[in-house]
Amino acid sequence: MITLEKLTKRYGPKILFENVSMRFDPGKRYVLVGANGAGKSTLLKVISGEEESDQGTVEIPKQLRVGVLKQDHFAYESSRILDTVLMGNRALWDAMQERDRLYEVEMTDEVGMRLAELEGTIGEEDGYTAEARAAEILEGLGIATARHTSTVSTLAGGYKLRVLIAQTLFAGADVLLLDEPTNHLDLDSIRWLEAYLTDTFRGTLLVVSHDRHFMNAIATHVADVDYQTVTLYTGDYDDFIEQKTTGKRQSDADAAQKKKKIAELKDFVARFGASASRSSQAQSRVKEIEKLEAGIQVRRSSVVRPYIKFEIEKPSGRDVLRVEGLAKSFGDLRVIQKLDFNLNRGDKLAVIGPSGIGKSTLLKLLVGELTPDAGKVTWGHDTNVGYFAQDHHEAIEPGFTAYDWLYRFDPSAPKEHVRSVLGKLLFSGEAGLKKTENLSGGEAARLFLAKLILVKNNVVVLDEPTNHLDVESIDALLQALIEYKGTVIVTSHDRHFVGKLGTRVLELSSRGPQLFNGTYDEYLEGPGNPSAYQGAKAS
Repeated sequence: MITLEKLTKRYGPKILFENVSMRFDPGKRYVLVGANGAGKSTLLKVISGEEESDQGTVEIPKQLRVGVLKQDHFAYESSRILDTVLMGNRALWDAMQERDRLYEVEMTDEVGMRLAELEGTIGEEDGYTAEARAAEILEGLGIATARHTSTVSTLAGGYKLRVLIAQTLFAGADVLLLDEPTNHLDLDSIRWLEAYLTDTFRGTLLVVSHDRHFMNAIATHVADVDYQTVTLYTGDYDDFIEQKTTGKRQSDADAAQKKKKIAELKDFVARFGASASRSSQAQSRVKEIEKLEAGIQVRRSSVVRPYIKFEIEKPSGRDVLRVEGLAKSFGDLRVIQKLDFNLNRGDKLAVIGPSGIGKSTLLKLLVGELTPDAGKVTWGHDTNVGYFAQDHHEAIEPGFTAYDWLYRFDPSAPKEHVRSVLGKLLFSGEAGLKKTENLSGGEAARLFLAKLILVKNNVVVLDEPTNHLDVESIDALLQALIEYKGTVIVTSHDRHFVGKLGTRVLELSSRGPQLFNGTYDEYLEGPGNPSAYQGAKAS
């Protein structure tokens, strides 16, 4: 059990949350939600002890083990992958290391007694099955057994995060604190993590995530960081949205009713306040006005939603894209082999597959950022392609304001129109003057989306567009793409996003590419059924 008592946290003059008192119970899974900058990750850090609160206390019983997902991907570069996971259980790891050292020295009675103690600790920590359990977690997260004895430094950044997740899960914690655990996971690894957290883990879980499907799959409760407080809701994320919307609607209706009553009372006071015969009645109504005004809550939500709408300057032809015999290798590594597919106007193609299988490479080949080793990419008549790169932050040149950077892509557009596009993407007022090198990940993503809105492409190619976006921005982007009249090619690890958007699915795997004409959910019911799936692992 975790108990918060009158917890307050500020950054300068900004109050993140104030006088928060609540309890997180064993066996329940809490998702922390809120706008970017609302204080979700800060609340996790305060609970874990990584940051201090300004006021109030956090109480976690001393006998409980707390597992915290670390964010330093480079902390274990020289360690073996399997050893890094075992380090999650510090008592077990220390006992195993000391035992191995003692077996290398001369055996004495004292050494023998210490070895007996260590073997007891290892037994209590289930150490004799530890490597098998650690390997199983790594496999579930997409890191193949053949890699387990390699050092962490041999892994790409996204896979290093998976090792840290495996370390946290292996710890045998009673409390798990996970900040954005699905970042850099592919769809299959996310599905495995969902099952582990709901079926295997039995403690208290607190998670920050922007993945709607993941939140719906794991949450028993939602803690909403908004209005400078934390409000607890029962149910999954969709239940929370319905409850919060209904509560706000009721609150707004109550406030409107009170304001109407206040106006009537003020009218009475204005007409009869100077009348000697009715002055007592007027004074009574003044007091009633004061009471009603005090009862109207004026609260500003930190949640803001961008307005996204993609328009097209001119429709493309019916045949949008033809890919024939496409192949690409990097040294001895064959990434794309003999790929053939066609796209028609209006198709929304979801490209899926394990991390590192070549999804981003394929998109770069399609937009001409990479040259194929064989085959060809042919865009159809009147196609006008916009590209949202996964590393879009690096594609935004430094030295510009957000406004100046965007304006370059359509200098003929009225300045008011450019400012309007920026405002709809939450760059209103001073935010439009922010320097591009100072943009956060979410701001950079929204600025790039503003470019796609301004240019009015009839084809958009999007590589992990939901990274760095909060749930409100993801929902706005999803709805805009569903309504978009052009053609979409997208990769994403957000299952809700892929499931709602894709009308066709291209799976890349070690077995070769497979094109499915249908939605992602239909794909999962057929060739992508998890029970039959044997996707590629990290190799």
